[in-house]
Amino acid sequence: MEADAVMIMDTLGRQAKAAAKAMRMADSKVKNDALMLAASWIRRESQEIISANVLDMKAADENGLDDAMKDRLLLNGDRIDAMAEGLAQIAALADPVGEIDHLRYRPSGIQVGHMRVPLGVIGIIYESRPNVTADAAGLCLKSGNAAILRGGSEAIHSNRAIAACLRRALVDSGLPQNAVQLVDSTDRALVGALLKSEQYVDVIIPRGGKSLIERVAAESRVPVIKHLDGICHVYIDASAKPAMALNIAVNAKTHRYGVCNAMETLLIHQAVHADVVCAVIQAMLDKGVEVRGCERTRAVCEGMDVKVAADEDWATEYLSPVLSVRIMDSLDAAVDHIAEYSSGHTESIVTENYEAGQRFLREVDSSSVMWNASTRFADGFEYGLGAEIGISTDRLHVRGPVGLEGLTSQKWIVLGNGQVRS
Repeated sequence: MEADAVMIMDTLGRQAKAAAKAMRMADSKVKNDALMLAASWIRRESQEIISANVLDMKAADENGLDDAMKDRLLLNGDRIDAMAEGLAQIAALADPVGEIDHLRYRPSGIQVGHMRVPLGVIGIIYESRPNVTADAAGLCLKSGNAAILRGGSEAIHSNRAIAACLRRALVDSGLPQNAVQLVDSTDRALVGALLKSEQYVDVIIPRGGKSLIERVAAESRVPVIKHLDGICHVYIDASAKPAMALNIAVNAKTHRYGVCNAMETLLIHQAVHADVVCAVIQAMLDKGVEVRGCERTRAVCEGMDVKVAADEDWATEYLSPVLSVRIMDSLDAAVDHIAEYSSGHTESIVTENYEAGQRFLREVDSSSVMWNASTRFADGFEYGLGAEIGISTDRLHVRGPVGLEGLTSQKWIVLGNGQVRS
């Protein structure tokens, strides 16, 4: 079966490579028309998509998927409308392809600058959420790329129905149908074959659980845009305004639990008044959050239901109503703690001290670093990207929320009027 998987992926790769060449030259209006047609087809075929989703939901029940997984899998009228609206929003975004910046004259008289260009063929491996089929394909289309989509087996019927709408829209708009290809099989060998398709695929983007992303990172011969964990920190500095610190900490932890930009560890400067520390802890407990604290935290909050934090808590992404809390000697100690335990996703400082805020922004090495704001703002929409295909904690070639610009690269361009090098 592995040989069959290689053959299937070879065909998909060749077709995607040819489509990427045409997509690189596609006009913005044509791409926008295709996105609007895709939105129209999804709305028109909503009952077909829901019928396909019913098959996936039935299989989910038979296979014992948990409620959270089934919620991510479920499609209804509202979610299909949101999927279509998402494509329309992508169409309304500025097209980054062809943008020229940093154009400057050199002593020779030539002008040198950068032009933004598509990456080429993007392989996207994802789980559960069938809306990713539309979101990922839409972002790839607008950024002039071709996409090979490999969704999870639990959503195969839904993904097929959505991909069919996208491919119809491409044909209707005159773009190559193979600019969007769904791996139409649940065979896990096809994931391995996609990860080894370096002659066709330019980048892989995994979206899913830790085990999926670890596998992709370990096996891929293709560059990967990924993040494994979201171990995010909020540090309350000595000069923080108490009300602001409380609001930011509570929002960062309790706004949503199962998301990668939720706070998992709260760090508090030792000079913060005990009443403030206890108020923050009590607010968490009132929200149903289990608090695990260091010895100093438990001493300050004696009598409150603060459990003992183990060493592994500092390195844990809970994705649930659990929070670890540690009292720090100084800003330096907080920065050192983050350097040791952070996953490089998002960290925030709450302080009125300008020097402390600036130091935190400079010294903390994460993809998003914030000053007096909740970590929940680490999101493509909140950053003005319109939509995102994921959040990268890598350093190359893009960091943080990955939107349209993150799905492009740059090439040098040189403008002259006959110069030759002496």
